[in-house]
Amino acid sequence: MRIVHAVRSDGFAGVERHVARLARAQAHHGDDVTVVGGAADDMRRELDGVRHLEARTVPEVARRLAGHGRGADVVHVHMTAAEIAAGLVPWARHRPAVVATRHFAAPRGSGRTGPFVARLARHAVQAQIAVSRYVADHVDGPTTVVYPGVDVAPSTAEQERVVLVLQRLEPEKATDVALRAVASSGMLHHGWRLQVAGTGSQAAELAALADRLGLRAELLGHRADVDELLGSAGILLAPCPVEGLGLSVLEAMAHALPVVAADAGGHTELLAGLDDRALFPPGDAATAGDRLRALAADDAGRAAYGRAAAARQRARYTLAAQVAGTADVYEELL
Repeated sequence: MRIVHAVRSDGFAGVERHVARLARAQAHHGDDVTVVGGAADDMRRELDGVRHLEARTVPEVARRLAGHGRGADVVHVHMTAAEIAAGLVPWARHRPAVVATRHFAAPRGSGRTGPFVARLARHAVQAQIAVSRYVADHVDGPTTVVYPGVDVAPSTAEQERVVLVLQRLEPEKATDVALRAVASSGMLHHGWRLQVAGTGSQAAELAALADRLGLRAELLGHRADVDELLGSAGILLAPCPVEGLGLSVLEAMAHALPVVAADAGGHTELLAGLDDRALFPPGDAATAGDRLRALAADDAGRAAYGRAAAARQRARYTLAAQVAGTADVYEELL
């Protein structure tokens, strides 16, 4: 099958990583795959030989699709801007099936132009995939849930006494809750370290908050070695209350890394029932700190939680399962 993925982006965060991993897995499965959009160096590293074309704007995505999508069986778009781009292409005789993955738990369009944007985005889309049941329940239109997968080789590194926060540093991610939770836990006074990997508009503000809280936070910025960070950390802290799924949480599970996460959105689907200390009420830094402190003091419990998380990931959230579920959506249209 010939597949073209498109995302209007010059960055590399959760959505772009999702696109790159799915595209690479489909190519390994035998499909002819092209990816449009995303930060060139990061995408090409993750794609490992799969064809990549840069596209930073909606018109650029539309031009790429007009040139490379006409002979495709499926054009698979990610986020509203790429949906709009697909709708701008005059497909002529050979019109590919257009599938959209919904990554966020919200209807299309916002603000005064929202209804127009939503209509324009929906125009080209023939089927939708949601990354979680939570997302499917909050988007517009019929949607099939296909969970993302990860296939991560078990790390040979020894887990260190590190609390890792791995996310964009934007307001909706609630990184400030993570800093307050670590401060509340007191664990940095008992040999633990805090690492924050990611970039965003709140970087300076969060550095100032860490200083006010007396935290020796290692603000790592953008990192390409995400697997290495996850493989050597002791706990992942995921405070975002609106994650459609939580790719970093899923990756942590693959590394047998215990997670303390906001009990909301996709986090709940991934972690519920694994450990009593896995989830905390969104925004509640004090309770999150309690969860962290309890896990930090329980070496055997952390290891058991990590093994249970890894077993769940390998049973439910593999790239093979994602490729198969995505192919089912394609084939129903074709």
